[in-house]
Amino acid sequence: MSLEIQVAGQSDVGCVRKNNEDCFGYDESLGIYIVCDGMGGAAAGEIASRIAVDSVLDYYRRHAHDVDGHPEPSPGVSTRAAQLMAAIEFANREIHYSAEQNPVQRGMGSTIVAVLVEGDAYTVGHAGDSRVYLLRHGAIEPLTEDHSLVMEQLRRGLITAEQAQHSEVQNIITRALGTERNVQADIRDMMAEPGDTLLLVSDGLTRHLSDLEILRIASSASSSKEACAQLVAAARDAGGLDNITCLILRFEEKAQKSSEKSWLRKLIGGEPSRE
Repeated sequence: MSLEIQVAGQSDVGCVRKNNEDCFGYDESLGIYIVCDGMGGAAAGEIASRIAVDSVLDYYRRHAHDVDGHPEPSPGVSTRAAQLMAAIEFANREIHYSAEQNPVQRGMGSTIVAVLVEGDAYTVGHAGDSRVYLLRHGAIEPLTEDHSLVMEQLRRGLITAEQAQHSEVQNIITRALGTERNVQADIRDMMAEPGDTLLLVSDGLTRHLSDLEILRIASSASSSKEACAQLVAAARDAGGLDNITCLILRFEEKAQKSSEKSWLRKLIGGEPSRE
């Protein structure tokens, strides 16, 4: 099966913050899509998220056709997953190095969610509390699990899901790019179906909208671009306490070229022979 992707993205400063520390980027020709949420003093958060996005894109642009440039996958790990992990590790090193060289950037970091697509297969990688959702057959499924203090408390049964939604420590994350020399990202391989939609979002959206609200808004929109706009607007209407970013990928079955359709009609007798 051959699938193609419709993509749209939007980032908004929100209603409270003065600057936007979120950043997103993608390269359709390489199949890589990224959302990052920076953190740090002054403008360091903006710098960290931009370095993260640029570094991942740069990694794939430099190594896209370099067979020897990618790491060998470990047993049970796909080549695609090994490549995405290497790209995320490269971004981590770039942010950490920049912070070491510039005192005003010390302590800066960034979350990351990234999707690498290859045909009808894709790999999700993430560190931090930005998320990836899968919308399929009218249902929504989170493909990532937050690396955050709140999620750790929830996993241990120390708080309820409702308490987690209103926790005052939602902004404390337990993994991020750039804060340490090494990072451990979670990687997951998936298979796409026609009609699947992936949402890559920063926590500025998920802190205001529940999963079901996200599903309702995204499913009722007329296009991926309109879905992005409506999700951002809904998060702003709910308070917009943080920067808000949404990147949407929709998998569609490739339409046959007109020449292929014509050939198929002739093959099955749909057109009279001109011979």
